[in-house]
Amino acid sequence: MSKRIGSYPRVRVAGNGRGVVAQAGGVLLVETARQSGLDTAISAALAPWRKPRAVHDPGKILLDVALTVALGGDCLADVAMLRAEPTAFGPVASDPTVSRLIDTLAGAGPRALAAIRRARAEVRQQVWRLAGQNAPGKAGEVVVEIDGVLVLAHSEKQDATATWKKPFGHHPLFAFVDHGREGSGESVAGLLRPGNAGSNTAAGHIEATRLALAQLPKTYRSGRRTLIRTDSGGGTHEFLNWLTARGRWLSYSVGMVITDAIHQAVLQVPVSAWTPAIEPDGEIRDGAWVAELAGDCLKHWPKGMRLIVRKERPHPGAQLRITDADGMRITCFATNTADRPIAELELRHRQRARAEDRIRAARDTGLRDLPLHQTAQNRIWLEIVQIALDLLAWMPMLALTGQARRWEPKRWSLHKQLACPVMPHRTAPR
Repeated sequence: MSKRIGSYPRVRVAGNGRGVVAQAGGVLLVETARQSGLDTAISAALAPWRKPRAVHDPGKILLDVALTVALGGDCLADVAMLRAEPTAFGPVASDPTVSRLIDTLAGAGPRALAAIRRARAEVRQQVWRLAGQNAPGKAGEVVVEIDGVLVLAHSEKQDATATWKKPFGHHPLFAFVDHGREGSGESVAGLLRPGNAGSNTAAGHIEATRLALAQLPKTYRSGRRTLIRTDSGGGTHEFLNWLTARGRWLSYSVGMVITDAIHQAVLQVPVSAWTPAIEPDGEIRDGAWVAELAGDCLKHWPKGMRLIVRKERPHPGAQLRITDADGMRITCFATNTADRPIAELELRHRQRARAEDRIRAARDTGLRDLPLHQTAQNRIWLEIVQIALDLLAWMPMLALTGQARRWEPKRWSLHKQLACPVMPHRTAPR
C-alpha cells in the first residue's frame, strides 16, 4: 500500500523499469513542499474555504496548480499533467473543482490573499532555518529587489490597458530576495496593477515593500541588515522617506533619474575625484569610473543619503542620451550605506541586474500571461506563481550545490519532464 505523509504520497525511485511516470522530477518539488511544511501550511490557511464533505482539500488544490506552473503549465487546465500521475502526485481535483476554488478565493478578496501570504511567510522562516549557511542574510545582508514587469494581454481582461511601452496588458510590481552569485532568488511580493500604472509610482513601491517585508523573518523586517534595491522607478522623495522613517531604518540602493542639477554636478567633478569601477572578482572594470556628488543635489532628500554616479564608455552601437557627458554614459543611484567605498557600493547596485534574471524566470513560470479574466482571479494566480517560484528557489537552496543552484525553470524542465520508474513507498516489507 502507498504511504501518505501530508497531502502527497511518499514514493521511491526504482530501476526495474516498472511504474514509469512522466514529470517524475516534480517529486523533488513535492518533497520540498513536504520538508518545508508548505503543504500543511497552505491546507491550514485555506481550511475556512473547505466545504463540508468536500472530497478535495483547497490547500492541496492550490498547491497542485502551483506545482503545475513550476513544471511549465500556464493555465488552470494544465493541472491535468498531475492528474495523469496519481502515483507521484496523489488525487488531483477536476478542472471544474479547480476553477470553483479560484472563484471562491477571488470572491474572498483580501482575506484569502492574507491567509495565503501568512502561510508562505511562516514556511519561508522554516526554509531559511533549514538552509543554514545557504540562507539569505548569512553574509550579513538580505537584498530585496523591486522591479516592474509588463505582462501582455491578448484578449479583453479587467484592468488591462495600454502600458507605458504602448502594448496592451498589465504592469505588476514584483519583489525578489536575491540569493547572491551562488543561487537564484525567491519571490516575496507580487502586486497586480493596471497596465497604465506608472514606473515611478511611490505608492506602488511602498505597498510592494510592505508585502515583501511581511514575508521575511521578523529580524529582517526593519533595520540596516535589509537592503531595498530598485531602478530609478524607486527614486522618489516619498519612497525614500518611507524607507528611512523612524522605526524602519532600512538600507536602500535606488536608481535616480539624471536631472539637470545632477548633470551639471557631474560636469564639475574633477578628474582626480573619479575612482575606477570594479568587477565582482575585485578587478578594475575597463572604461568605467565612479564618483560621489555633494552639495545642492542632496537638498530636501533624506538625511544620510549618498549620491553616486558612474560614467562608462558606451557599448558599440549604443546611443548616447542628452544626460550623458563627454561621450560617456552617465548613471546615478542613491544609498544610505555609509561605511563602504563607493566602487563597492556601485558594484552592489549594478548587481541589481539579477532582478532581470528573476523576471525572466517568472515569465517562464506562469507570468507570461495572466490567464483569467477578472482582476481578483488574477491576484490569486499571482500568488500561485509566487508559490511556484518559491518551490523552484527553495529546492536547490535546500538540496543542491554548485551550478545547479542557479538553474532557471527552462533548464529545470529538461530534468523534470524525464520519465522515471517511481514506485509507492511501503511502510514495511510484506
